Amino acid sequence: MTSGERRLAERLQQKLDEDYLLWYDVPIGPRQCHPDFVVLHPSRGLLILETKDWRLDTIQQASRGDWTIVPDGVPKRVPNPVEQARHQALQVVDALKRDAQLVQHEGKWKGMLTFPWSYGVVFTRITRKQFEAAGLGSAIEPNRVICSDEMLEDAEPEGFQSRLWDMFPVLMRGTLSLPQIDRVRWNLFPEVRVPQQGALFDDADDKATIPDLLRVMDLQQEQLARSLGDGHRVIHGVAGSGKTMILGYRAEYLAKAASDTHKPVLVLCYNEPLAVKLQATMQAKGLAERVQVRHFHKWCRDQLVAFGQPLPPNDLPVTPKMEQMVRNVIDGVDRKMIPSGQYLAVLVDEGHDFAPEWLKLVTQMVDPATNSLLLLYDDAQSIYDKRSGKPFSFKSVGVQAQGRTTILRINYRNTRQILQTASAVATELLRPQEKDDDGVPIIQPVSCGRDGPEPIVIDLPSTRAQADRIAELMASAHNEGHAWGDMAVLCRSWALMDECARALERRRLPHKVRKGTRDFDPGADTIKVMTLHASKGLEFPVVAVMGARQAVAGRDVVAARDDHDPLEEMRLFYVGATRATSRLMIANAAGQ
Repeated sequence: MTSGERRLAERLQQKLDEDYLLWYDVPIGPRQCHPDFVVLHPSRGLLILETKDWRLDTIQQASRGDWTIVPDGVPKRVPNPVEQARHQALQVVDALKRDAQLVQHEGKWKGMLTFPWSYGVVFTRITRKQFEAAGLGSAIEPNRVICSDEMLEDAEPEGFQSRLWDMFPVLMRGTLSLPQIDRVRWNLFPEVRVPQQGALFDDADDKATIPDLLRVMDLQQEQLARSLGDGHRVIHGVAGSGKTMILGYRAEYLAKAASDTHKPVLVLCYNEPLAVKLQATMQAKGLAERVQVRHFHKWCRDQLVAFGQPLPPNDLPVTPKMEQMVRNVIDGVDRKMIPSGQYLAVLVDEGHDFAPEWLKLVTQMVDPATNSLLLLYDDAQSIYDKRSGKPFSFKSVGVQAQGRTTILRINYRNTRQILQTASAVATELLRPQEKDDDGVPIIQPVSCGRDGPEPIVIDLPSTRAQADRIAELMASAHNEGHAWGDMAVLCRSWALMDECARALERRRLPHKVRKGTRDFDPGADTIKVMTLHASKGLEFPVVAVMGARQAVAGRDVVAARDDHDPLEEMRLFYVGATRATSRLMIANAAGQ
């Protein structure tokens, strides 16, 4: 911000009531225009403000058209500030008119927005007396201007607000409902949209269909996504709270804003299908060169190969081989054979699946000049055995998170019924535990209130019968309008995956079993069959959970009797159930 913009921002924050919404210098709509300030009020409407820090002697000539200014002694022709504001406002209005629910459909104002909108200019270094004496009122309507002496700190809030709303044409009337406010935000700022299956972000295509039911991030998330500053940041968020969306927006923002194009942004995931999906998103946005999305162990192997460090022996079993690969990278960095500070920024999704020594390694990969690290965390979803039992703190692994942590409690992904079922099973897992900024809290999720059908519990005597019932329900969901790509069957074991695949095959339903690194295509119109572990970070409208060793009957939740850790089984079921955005089926896979 310039000093004048900062001063205006302070006044807006001080003088406006709590029901105002305010944005500063954010890209808006398909054309990505950048108004200085956007002010929105339910009963007042939408106002675009252009800010100028010019002194009176900066302005050499002013007319209804172009102005001549001399900011540094050299004359320069610029558009009339009020025309700048008007042009920005028209772009905003055009973006909003795409939404039929924000437009008048009959009467005198047919085709116009249902609420008022206007624009104006703020001169932060010119008083009203100077404005009038210089005759600037012949170039700009006086009521569309706020001058420096009208935004004093001790000014009455009512007087300051009246200056803003004097900028509106007298005849414009209308009130925004809460759903309409959500629609305004949804249309102007596509990155705050909660993603549907198939894409993490809407591409603001002019021909894109606007759904009747909008799910919008709350203001805390929007503000967080836009205002993350420099340094290390940690976001603790429940399942379905939009953590991955914030990460994607942050990666895109950093890549586009960077002046140093030699160092890319690195996004690391433990779960390979999530990395595939994020990579596809960045590629669709034309950011594949600037944002590298990597599965953690693949990234480790790339580091060893690139810098000539030893790879683990090929004859090692998979788990020891992966462990050795990480140790070799850590050793290479310690010996300075692998350079640190390779990336403009590092963003870690599902950080709860990273061992402490992994986090310590990736913090060293951040360029010290930017020191930009974002870590997303939800300990309730930690389904991999990475914890040593020792007390864990972010400070101990080099994450400087004190004072820079945020907690997201609202689950947007799941219907109220799905979240209640998942939470009922995971009661012990989700028992809230408050920690300081350097610790790892357990957060109780809060539903956003969206309703849907009750989860279906499949209680049949054999695994085959349960798999057949899942296939039958998937076929019914398709007949009701769900694409095959909207569906997933999440299984506790590979044997159950095979059983479900055979059931889908018997009904000739298109499906793809994910057993290897190349078996997952997020865009394919097929039912995805994968393990519960592999589903981390993904979402599907229709999900069947098979064999999570939990039996759900009415409100009673009983862990199946077996040798598995009940708490870890809770985690697995909770992760699997919360992948469903609309419909959930649960089969206990008797005998497994």
